[in-house]
Amino acid sequence: MPAFHPPPRSPAATFADFRHSHVCLRVPDYEAAKSWLVEKLDFRMVHQWDDPMLGVRMAYLAAAGDDGTILEIVGGNDPAPSPRAAADFVATFGFQGLHHVCFTVPSVNRTVEELKARDVRIVAEPFEVEAIGRRIAFFADPWGNLYELEEVLN
Repeated sequence: MPAFHPPPRSPAATFADFRHSHVCLRVPDYEAAKSWLVEKLDFRMVHQWDDPMLGVRMAYLAAAGDDGTILEIVGGNDPAPSPRAAADFVATFGFQGLHHVCFTVPSVNRTVEELKARDVRIVAEPFEVEAIGRRIAFFADPWGNLYELEEVLN
């Protein structure tokens, strides 16, 4: 059981029909990002397409065991690098905008060990956040996008 409980849903709210769809990651190398997500995180290809107006390649990829966890990647056109995966993890919170994507896992420690075995860069080793009843860790992809792992503690 998490250390907190959401308030009751608001079915009469104007935007009560909002549902999470996906998170988009801007990457400089479409093929490398697609391969990284499949090889390092076991994501599955859902759909891919070209956008000739933008001059980019795009794809939806889903987590191995969850069709609701969709990442969209957009590659091409040599975007500027992200400051997110700085050597000083705490400093990454000094930037506005989307900071990270979070995945719930049964064991943060086991997941971190497997990521290390796959040569994935861990930017914050596992630690507990008592205020939310979670054990968390952070890792980065080769382009500086950050990902959180959370384990709900009992």
